[in-house]
Amino acid sequence: MIQEQWGSLQQDLLNTVGQNNYKAWIEPLRIAELTDGVATFTVPTNFIGNYVSQNFGDLIIHQLSQVGEDVQRVHFRVGTSPANRNGVTSPAIAPAANGKPASKARSGSTAELPGAPLDTRFTFDTFVVGKPNELANAAARRVAEGGPVSFNPLFLYGGVGLGKTHLMHAIAWELQTQRPDLNVLYLSAEQFMYRFVQALRDRKMMDFKEMFRSVDVLMVDDVQFIAGKDSTQEEFFHTFNALVDQNKQIIISADRAPGEIKDLEDRIRSRLQCGLVVDLHPTDYELRLGILQNKVDLYRAQYPDLQIADGVLEFLAHRISTNVRVLEGALTRLFAFASLVGREITMDLTQDCLSDVLRASERKISVEEIQRRVAEHYNIRLSDMIGPKRVRTFARPRQVAMFLCKQLTSRSLPEIGRRFGGRDHTTVMHGVKRIEELRCSDGQIAEDIEMLRRALEA
Repeated sequence: MIQEQWGSLQQDLLNTVGQNNYKAWIEPLRIAELTDGVATFTVPTNFIGNYVSQNFGDLIIHQLSQVGEDVQRVHFRVGTSPANRNGVTSPAIAPAANGKPASKARSGSTAELPGAPLDTRFTFDTFVVGKPNELANAAARRVAEGGPVSFNPLFLYGGVGLGKTHLMHAIAWELQTQRPDLNVLYLSAEQFMYRFVQALRDRKMMDFKEMFRSVDVLMVDDVQFIAGKDSTQEEFFHTFNALVDQNKQIIISADRAPGEIKDLEDRIRSRLQCGLVVDLHPTDYELRLGILQNKVDLYRAQYPDLQIADGVLEFLAHRISTNVRVLEGALTRLFAFASLVGREITMDLTQDCLSDVLRASERKISVEEIQRRVAEHYNIRLSDMIGPKRVRTFARPRQVAMFLCKQLTSRSLPEIGRRFGGRDHTTVMHGVKRIEELRCSDGQIAEDIEMLRRALEA
């Protein structure tokens, strides 16, 4: 009876947690018994059992209670489902977090642990491509096809929040879909080191070596963390060589180029440089704006009635330029706040809600620097731009400079006015509004502003 109820509940769980989470974590579960308020499930590995218990345990209890079962807690044990005891292969072999059947693992060995969980948000479909990451995206997609190895390893590097981990997860998801026959293992360098130390402690180095040398695609994130760890580097070097000799694909990421990782052994550095090394450059304005627009489209389903004023996304793309994670987090906070207070996302609300983020992301561009750049661009004297003359030759550059001060600094309108010859804040407000209007109707003004902004941010 409980088997039938669990079978009917699985569709409800699929609808709740989504297909990727369902296939990775729920589908491997086999309900064994329900006694004294405890629902016991068999799982392929302890890792899957622990992960499900922490992330989906309450949901499973709730779903079982909905069909009249008195369940107080769930319990997971590594074992074989009843169907498998009769020699029948289960129709759904449990995929581990790396997208490969966890049934290959042997209980009690280091190999029992699957790779790190993959984030369902990090796919190629959600990766916004621009000039700074165009090559990295193309290389990642080529590797994700799972065909003959064309460059080995693929080494992705760049600063925090530029998309390295996103691309790594996207490759793993794509391989899981396109080449389910491949044994793909994704993990961080810290996890590699932890498992190495665990294998040494438990005297199971042969199991460790067998696990890492049996994969078809090895993906190691943040490899800079093994620098300076002599024994770990030694084992990583031998694993790397063994896989390359078998023509297996290796994908590595780091926060800097191989030659710039301090305390990395020369032989490892040399191996990492022998493949394709791709730099994910800092995002430009267009890419940041595309990322924000993509996030807004995703949020529409969650906040269907929320309105966002013109210019807000452009403002955020200008002001938060160093870290995409901070940029996306700022937008998430903004939508949540506006939803809670029931207000439209205006420029004023944005600046109030994100004041701390905007201060931390301040580019340290001064009003004086903006004035100087604008005067040089329009070939006028600085004294004329901030002086009292109101002829258009000086007035239009003055308004452009005011607009850029409002966009690129945290100065208030009265402060900006004082820097422009002691003008009133209403004059600054009028100038900013006028340039906002002209950006839409005058292509030359729009081009001038973009050129000046790039020069100031460089």
